[in-house]
Amino acid sequence: MTYAPVILFVYARLAHTQRTIEALGKNLLADKTDLIVYSDAAKDKSQEEAVAKVRHYLKTVDGFKSVRIIEREKNWGLANSILSGVSETLASNSSVIVLEDDLVTSPYFLNFMNEGLVKYETIEAVASIHGYVYPTINAHQPFFLRGSDCWGWATWERAWKTFNQNGLELLEELEKKKLSSEFDFESSYPYTKMLKDQIAGKNNSWAVRWKASTFLNNQLVLYYHESLVQNIGNDNTGTHSDTTDVFEVKLANTYNGIPELIIEENKNIRKKFSEFYKSTSPSFLQKVKAKLKSLRN
Repeated sequence: MTYAPVILFVYARLAHTQRTIEALGKNLLADKTDLIVYSDAAKDKSQEEAVAKVRHYLKTVDGFKSVRIIEREKNWGLANSILSGVSETLASNSSVIVLEDDLVTSPYFLNFMNEGLVKYETIEAVASIHGYVYPTINAHQPFFLRGSDCWGWATWERAWKTFNQNGLELLEELEKKKLSSEFDFESSYPYTKMLKDQIAGKNNSWAVRWKASTFLNNQLVLYYHESLVQNIGNDNTGTHSDTTDVFEVKLANTYNGIPELIIEENKNIRKKFSEFYKSTSPSFLQKVKAKLKSLRN
């Protein structure tokens, strides 16, 4: 069996990078996996030492089939690094697994990714595979949702080539087809606003454009029923993250494989995603805090 390479994107967070790589190295398929690390250059002089420490550590990494380190000579930023790195890797591979420097994986993460990549390699309706699942979802088997996701994922060259990087074109199609509310999980999460902000230059999210592209193509993302990824970057150390613990999960410590599934969106799980989004929205949390305060008074 051929195993997909893993691309890891790192910057200036040594402790996070170490935890990510150490966990990946404990995966059962680590020694059969080629690891490609894209190390972005410092944005300014204040980050140079931190980037240098990360790069020094990367040179000590082993335990994989191979380790290739690509050191950027200038700062690309996460979005440009991912778009370029995934495209470069898929130019010589039919599939790829993607991680960032703050994603700690279960020992079975690579099993799920590789099994899914083989199982759905020729199924055009499936665009991606995802390792993270929100807490409280309580699924009993792997499931599909429409779109894509970005915390530990995999895809194929056939799906990636349909990625439209033009946010304005994606927004116009969403609005023309009156799909914004559905794209936002029945208005429970502001993905459309994220896309508008990307167009306006307020963010440079590749992920919302990838999600919109697959959503508009009516393609699916496969999730495991337990989370195989923990995001450790929600500690205010990242460029695009704040401090929060609402996404903390217990990593899967067993793996049961992928059963035969109906290749369609799981409407019950979709509803649970919407409920989770609503429960973690700032307005909802403010209401809960106000209610608790009134009960204490």
